[in-house]
Amino acid sequence: MTIKSSGEPASGQDAAAGTRVLLAEDDVLLREGLASLLERSGLEVVGQTGSSEWILPLVRQLEPDLVVLDIRMPPTNTTEGLDAAREIRQEFPSIAILVLSAHAEVEHAMELLATGQRIGYLLKSRVTNVGDFVETLERIVRGGSVMDPALVQELVTARRHNDPLAELSPREHEVLALMAEGRSNAGIARRLWVTEGTVEKHVRHILTKLDLPETDDDHRRVLAVVTYLESR
Repeated sequence: MTIKSSGEPASGQDAAAGTRVLLAEDDVLLREGLASLLERSGLEVVGQTGSSEWILPLVRQLEPDLVVLDIRMPPTNTTEGLDAAREIRQEFPSIAILVLSAHAEVEHAMELLATGQRIGYLLKSRVTNVGDFVETLERIVRGGSVMDPALVQELVTARRHNDPLAELSPREHEVLALMAEGRSNAGIARRLWVTEGTVEKHVRHILTKLDLPETDDDHRRVLAVVTYLESR
């Protein structure tokens, strides 16, 4: 644990100048590197720790504007940082929090970002881009929320993977929407200005893409409509 006495920030800095930061990271080299980077950028690192047990006591003692912490810290290297972030947010809702992680962990990130403003989740690999990293800190301190681009991509991919309608073409979406309105193939054909045979072909493709094999017990058209309604 390291506590720095208050001092004047370096001159000629950006909007984050003077922001009081507490660093919690068990990797000493990364922690010292972050401290040096932040100090050079005009922020004031008021304390450092490599132990999750010291995070909340230091927050209470130093009352920083921003806490930058690792999501996985000793003693178990599981969710100590995330747990500390929850406690900080509950006890000090005005303090900004940036959680750093070696990997994009969707569940943890979404839980964290759901807590409101002044919150961020960033991969450690982003720290190497100093300008972007400092800009991220500024946005969080000003009340914004920041999500790592890699996490956004994972969420988009997961949504596509879980969306039963993702494989449908725009025209097939139109046909299925009209099916959900209770229209027959003839009615859909009139609405879309196509032949009934074209609609029948679209319906066959829809049922195939939704993995709705023909059975004696279930009406595939009804199941397709149910799938459509559940996905909205």
